[in-house]
Amino acid sequence: MNRREYNITVKEHVHSLFGFALKFLKSRDDADDIVQDVFEKLWLNREKVEFEKAKSWMFTTAYHAMINYRNRSNRMTYDTDNLPEVAQAERAGFESKEVVERVVSILPPLQKSIILLRDIEGYSYEEIGKILEISESQVKVYLFRARNKIKKQLKDSRSLV
Repeated sequence: MNRREYNITVKEHVHSLFGFALKFLKSRDDADDIVQDVFEKLWLNREKVEFEKAKSWMFTTAYHAMINYRNRSNRMTYDTDNLPEVAQAERAGFESKEVVERVVSILPPLQKSIILLRDIEGYSYEEIGKILEISESQVKVYLFRARNKIKKQLKDSRSLV
């Protein structure tokens, strides 16, 4: 990849990469750091990364960086006891979109990433598999499980209201 291709890649994918990181990390500063780190790594590896595969490479790198960041900062919590808080948030007048985002935020990282990449960013199963380094069938299974978990949590939160 040459300098021109690098600049094109950055320009084309900066917003979707930032959106992915922001939805995953819920912090603009952390998302900025991840995106900058990815672009730095892309520049350092520009000789190895093919221009046509740069998008997949960047999202894969961002995913791994976000997982490492979460592990280092010990911020990972998957406490389903947060569901009553979702119901309270709903009673407090939060938009349904915010309630869904809250429920998605308690998913395990792999399921959360798949939901974000498929339902928010619009990637195909094949692209998600390449980004997350899993098979296409695993993507479908994890997506199915994540959607079921979200439905169950939303259904449970409604019954608590």
